[in-house]
Amino acid sequence: MEEQQHKRQLSRSLQSRHIQMIAIGGAIGTGLFLGSGTAIHTSGPSIILSYLIVGIFCFFMMRAIGELLLSDTNKHSFLDFVKIYLGDRWEFVTGWTYWFCWISLAMADLTATGIYIKYWFPDIPQWVAPLVILILLFASNMVNVRLFGEMESWFSMIKVVAIIALVVVGFALAIFHVKTSGSTASFAHLWNHGGFFPKGGYGFLMSFQMVVFAFVGIEMVGLTAGETDNPEANLPKAINSLPIRIGLFYVGSMIAVMSVYPWDKITTTASPFVQVFAGIGIAGAAGILNFVVLTAAMSATNSCLFSTSRTLHALSNGGNASKRFSELGKNGVPNISLNFSTLVLLIIVILNYFMPAGVFTLVSGVSTINFVVVWLILLWAHVKYRQQNPKGVAAFKMPLYPVSDYLSLLFFAGILVFLFIDSETRLAMTISVIAMAVMFLAYHFIYRKKPAVEENPEE
Repeated sequence: MEEQQHKRQLSRSLQSRHIQMIAIGGAIGTGLFLGSGTAIHTSGPSIILSYLIVGIFCFFMMRAIGELLLSDTNKHSFLDFVKIYLGDRWEFVTGWTYWFCWISLAMADLTATGIYIKYWFPDIPQWVAPLVILILLFASNMVNVRLFGEMESWFSMIKVVAIIALVVVGFALAIFHVKTSGSTASFAHLWNHGGFFPKGGYGFLMSFQMVVFAFVGIEMVGLTAGETDNPEANLPKAINSLPIRIGLFYVGSMIAVMSVYPWDKITTTASPFVQVFAGIGIAGAAGILNFVVLTAAMSATNSCLFSTSRTLHALSNGGNASKRFSELGKNGVPNISLNFSTLVLLIIVILNYFMPAGVFTLVSGVSTINFVVVWLILLWAHVKYRQQNPKGVAAFKMPLYPVSDYLSLLFFAGILVFLFIDSETRLAMTISVIAMAVMFLAYHFIYRKKPAVEENPEE
């Protein structure tokens, strides 16, 4: 039995189409559909610049991950490279932090599904939808990796169609100056209502926390390396298309929304997408968007089950979690890791039964902060890799290295500093710091296997 487990490997059944759509799905979350109204209200049209700046640094981060993965395609996730270049301690902390990121984010999204379902079925208790959706997604992930890829492809396709429709409709209305309810669409709205920075520099900086939240999960393509049939071709294609997705999905949608309605007339109580569709008389616009955001929440949960199970599998292979988590089923899926993550997510069903969803903001904030921490660690691992391998990967070198690496490190570190200074996110930052300290202590007292001198291969 043990010999069979040793011979089994993660299934390599994800195709180019799956990788592309997983990458797109990671770049489009509920933060764009639901949070963009608040973001626009906070910073005005300058939110467009915020999305562009964060998108550029996320692209650099993804290129760093891509070069690491392609430097040795026998490795199955970016955690393997954290171990090689930063040591066992950082592999342990990064892996469990990343697992915690997705678990907390999925709990928030599962809570949201209960709220979305009540739009159509107001009498259904809020805990029912999270339970049913979690069971369905768990079952699909248990079957095989290809089914996960197919489901995520369709989830992502729905989100993509919704955004493309918004951009096309919004730009058409602005070009032809079509009158909508209470306004006339025009690109001039971007600078005629208090200028491009109507809330000043502080409002512009405040928008970054919400923009970063919209991008969390974008690095998940780095966990698909071990399960794609041709990583050398599929990963570069998915990562290099990121600037196009940022331009269309984030920058394009924000320009479209604020061209149809002046930024100061966009409500924060409903999605800007609803306002645009409703403004041109599309019947049932609220219902259409509710279906889209429900799909986005299900997509995030689906991605969580995939990423957390693979993270536990990688941690187990590195000796930083129970050996049981490394076991694979006959279909090449880490079933025990998947079971464990699903059981932990059942906690949110219990919380939805006993408590209201008031923890959504706090949980989302903790998740965002920890995602940024993981991005910083991955960038630092890439710096260490290039220091030991100056030539890098010839076919997929990090652009503008080393300047791009160090600028990205400074940018994301600055985001964390700002989140600590901001009173609204200070509690989430404090919780995150305590959680990371606990992880370091846990490694030191429980999982430490090797002398410290072996942790860095450079030394």
